[in-house]
Amino acid sequence: MNPDVLVIGGGIIGVSAAYYLARADASVTLVEQATIAAGSSYGNAGLVTPSESPPLPSPAALRKGVRWLFDPTSPLYIKPRLDPELWRWLWRFRGACHPDAFRRALAPLHELSRRSVELYEALVAEEGIEAPFERRGLLMVYTTPAGFAEGREWAETVHPLGIEYHVWEGARVREEVPLLRPGVVGGIYFVQDAHMEPAGFVRQLAARARAHGAELREQTEVLDFEVEGKAIRRVVTTRGTYAPDHVVLAAGAWSPHLGRRLGLALPIQAAKGYSLTVRRPPQMPELPLILDEAKVAVTPMGSWLRFAGTLELAGLDMTINPVRVAAIKRAVATYLTISPNEEPLVELWRGLRPCTPDGLPIIGRPPHLENLIVAAGHCMLGISQGPATGRLVADLALGQSPDMDLTPFRVERF
Repeated sequence: MNPDVLVIGGGIIGVSAAYYLARADASVTLVEQATIAAGSSYGNAGLVTPSESPPLPSPAALRKGVRWLFDPTSPLYIKPRLDPELWRWLWRFRGACHPDAFRRALAPLHELSRRSVELYEALVAEEGIEAPFERRGLLMVYTTPAGFAEGREWAETVHPLGIEYHVWEGARVREEVPLLRPGVVGGIYFVQDAHMEPAGFVRQLAARARAHGAELREQTEVLDFEVEGKAIRRVVTTRGTYAPDHVVLAAGAWSPHLGRRLGLALPIQAAKGYSLTVRRPPQMPELPLILDEAKVAVTPMGSWLRFAGTLELAGLDMTINPVRVAAIKRAVATYLTISPNEEPLVELWRGLRPCTPDGLPIIGRPPHLENLIVAAGHCMLGISQGPATGRLVADLALGQSPDMDLTPFRVERF
């Protein structure tokens, strides 16, 4: 078992990397401890959003932080625990909330999302992927004048990056989306965004990777690494030992655990998110929505409608917090005339998003390991940035120069 490249992780990042490597005729094996798309690629909001790709830390997050962080009903909540790594992460997060750091992160994050939209469209056209993918734009809606003003400020901030948008005042926005309650004061429509059913898309992309020659091994857990000098020589798993030329670490929230075995201190915190998926109601929005003050997404997905949101820094904890689920339901009831409680439930889901303290993913080779490529830490933007990241990883593994500056994403910045 000596592939050119061993990819660890079966989410959108790992599957995209395996796909582009296989298309380039590389010998590639992907190992996943559970099943393809079993992690945060499974039940997320399914949004691909060049317009809405801000870093998680921001001046606004710092202003709201004290009020939000320890409130279990808030969009961003920290479960209190004695964890030195969490407190170091929070200190770095605080520093990244500076306006200059926030501005520096915008362009590279937007570029990853912009490229991914184009790659998704190419995948649909070239590979015949049938999972729902639509480029209809995104509508952010507001129930307060202050929130609406912040939304307009954000639209003006990203407009120089090539983002097209329209501002719709109260009556107009309710004409476009009749399900909005009278209390909604306005909305901002971003033209270029897309949405999808994420798990179905990732699984179909995995099937296309197999068709191009990639080997995908599910239920295969990485146990350890054998390192000689500046290279990983062997990767020990529950289903055998691999001796690849290159290793890609794309294990999402589990990447720090594996990284520690390689002498890497990846500052990635697992942030739990939730979604409720219901059967398509008689009335359903045609556009995906973000209920912006509440940070809840509403995404039509064929015969489903999904409500997704909240971030809970609770470590690798997969329990369901009913307070967080109730917060999503309350938010929906504030903005919309439909409710998750009124439709047949398909699934209540939770998953762990891999969050770096500066909001930028980690993409690149660590200096002390020449044949390792890290591709993790995309926060809530993994689906938005997956194909672009996978293509960059493939370029690195194949010895080609990426056509994007990877300096903002370098491993050694921490």
